[in-house]
Amino acid sequence: MTEVRVPTLGESVSEATVASWFKKPGDSVEVDEMLCELETDKVTVEVPSPAAGELAEIVAAEGETVGVDALLANIAEAGNAGPEETKPKASTEKKTQDGYSGADTPEPEESGSTETAKGGGEVDVMVPTLGESVSEATVGTWYKKEGDTVEADEMLCELETDKVSVEVPAPQAGTLGKILKAEGDTVEAGGKLATLLAGGAAASSAPKDDAPEPSASSDAKDGGDTEDAPSAKKLMAEKGLSPDDVTGTGKDGRIMKEDVLKAAEGGAKPKAEAPKPTPRAPSPAEDADGEERVKMTRLRQTIAKRLKEAQNTAAMLTTYNEVDMTGVMELRNEYKDLFQKKHGVKLGFMSFFTKACCHALKEVPEVNAEIDGTDVVYKHFVHMGIAVGTPTGLVVPVIRNADDMSFATIEKSINEMGVKARDGKLSMADMQGGTFTISNGGVYGSLMSSPILNPPQSGILGMHKIQERPMVVNGKIEIRPMMYLALSYDHRIVDGKGAVTFLVRVKEALEDPRRLLMDL
Repeated sequence: MTEVRVPTLGESVSEATVASWFKKPGDSVEVDEMLCELETDKVTVEVPSPAAGELAEIVAAEGETVGVDALLANIAEAGNAGPEETKPKASTEKKTQDGYSGADTPEPEESGSTETAKGGGEVDVMVPTLGESVSEATVGTWYKKEGDTVEADEMLCELETDKVSVEVPAPQAGTLGKILKAEGDTVEAGGKLATLLAGGAAASSAPKDDAPEPSASSDAKDGGDTEDAPSAKKLMAEKGLSPDDVTGTGKDGRIMKEDVLKAAEGGAKPKAEAPKPTPRAPSPAEDADGEERVKMTRLRQTIAKRLKEAQNTAAMLTTYNEVDMTGVMELRNEYKDLFQKKHGVKLGFMSFFTKACCHALKEVPEVNAEIDGTDVVYKHFVHMGIAVGTPTGLVVPVIRNADDMSFATIEKSINEMGVKARDGKLSMADMQGGTFTISNGGVYGSLMSSPILNPPQSGILGMHKIQERPMVVNGKIEIRPMMYLALSYDHRIVDGKGAVTFLVRVKEALEDPRRLLMDL
């Protein structure tokens, strides 16, 4: 027997909940095939099979809470399961980026279904691999309907995850049979989406070489941008681009999300009018009063859970101050061109705020600490979390050892993380281990707000909009660019004096940036 145990869950995470089992006792499994999914307060962790064989016993059922290294299940290795049992299973679990097809299996037990498929039998359309640490998705759009003729590799539907959009192509030519998962349904990796009537009359009546009217795909192409990926159309609208501005790299010139991003980065000139959105059919979840019920994404569920936990656990308090941004803005305007020429990145405000916070955290270390049981863990380094808004929700990538970085390195790191967040390519490691967080609501126009802690951290700084206001300077009224700052902190380990001192040190460093150079 081979034991399946709970893997390391991440820094400061000691337990998880068993969310889903992808296999049941008696099922054959391959090495590294996903067995189950665990959920923590931070991330979702997939547990792969450590050996090939048969799942003999599930020890921890769905819904149970398990600790690190706890026993989840036992696997009878391949030698005990018997080659005749495991071999067919291995073939039927063969997956590729393009989907799943039982017609590819050469084993004797599957030969019947293979011959049937060639003669017009059913082929399953499966959920492809969704990406690292992603186990489920939502069916976004079906491009085909039941009974439509499809070609091999023609797009059938699009799946949406909390990170990326995944397109599902037809595993082979034929006719789309039964759609098993409708738009809006949640599906797991490896689940069945639909059935395809492969070959048969549908395929033979439409030869690939001569067919001038394979109707389904031709009609779609004649429909203008209806064949472009929905995620691409949405992004084109946001960027002010039309399909003529973007070169499609998908099948038959289909525009993908990556194509829009490249066009935007390449400085494509937007048309006078953004492309009109494709008319959307009424959702089954909509009622006569115009309400619509949409299931929360996994990312949004995690955000909601963590924010509520922060309110229920920490003794949160917020203190406010304001900072005159004249010094930072003058310094930035004076050196921004030289800075970009030398370092290849723009000099923004975030590097000043990151440096100012690192400076203040050294003086007030409890703001850079966390509670672990009855202990307070002080961090002698700063892993700075930078909150970034994305179309799917707020994420917090972490800039590691920010206290040892130069202005240029900080700007480059923030820029790299911002691009990864925008493209949905942040990994679990990119968002772990932060000791303090900065959230900039000013980019959305917020004048003042109270940020919520990012557990288990004890402090978060809220930046806001820079607004000119009349201020008394040396007995005279002057117009100054002012910004409100907010520090939310955990009052269990940070006293009011420490919180106010921290915010004052940040204010002093920003109003006189030379203090940062002299460590004052």
